[in-house]
Amino acid sequence: MGRIYPGVPGCRKMNLYKLHSNPETLTGFDQRGAVPAVLEELIKTKQEPSIEQKIMKHPELATEYAIYVLEERWPAAEPVIIKDPFSASWYADYVLKRRWPEAEKYIIKDSRSAYKYARHVIKDEWPAAEKYIMTDPFSAYLYAMYVLEERWEKAEPVIMQNAVAAVQYAKRFFKDVGWPEAEPVIMKDAYWWNEYTEEFPDARR
Repeated sequence: MGRIYPGVPGCRKMNLYKLHSNPETLTGFDQRGAVPAVLEELIKTKQEPSIEQKIMKHPELATEYAIYVLEERWPAAEPVIIKDPFSASWYADYVLKRRWPEAEKYIIKDSRSAYKYARHVIKDEWPAAEKYIMTDPFSAYLYAMYVLEERWEKAEPVIMQNAVAAVQYAKRFFKDVGWPEAEPVIMKDAYWWNEYTEEFPDARR
């Protein structure tokens, strides 16, 4: 499963307790995964005065620290955050709340991060990133759906390679007619073929 933003149902939780020498002494150890509370506890504890330096080594943790604890930029950690596409996109969205030009050369090459950056930070098309976004069927579908808000014909040969992306794309952009070119791939997945044929009853069987 790819990395996604925390706070969204199904988000992968991070084990911050591994950074502490006595994690069982921390609040919430028996409910590991409550990221903001754990960060606050790690920062407050006197047992680990250098915990900030440990967090700074991990781009995702550093981004969470900036968002949930500092609630502002953390310049000292930016050289680490910037090189991780997911974290850089997330940091630009939730901390900087604007484009981060210096980070774009890293973000652009990760299809999912580039899509998220275009949608949530640029809030518009990002032509320079499209050749990277279209390497992943689901990222390409999401970019067409939420950024372009129209068919992305150039990316359709890629989108149709994934049954989930193809069905969702067809429902949005091929209403009433279906997407015959994508059906050979969709029909290989029983669940999504059923979803597709319920939406498009005339699809070949």
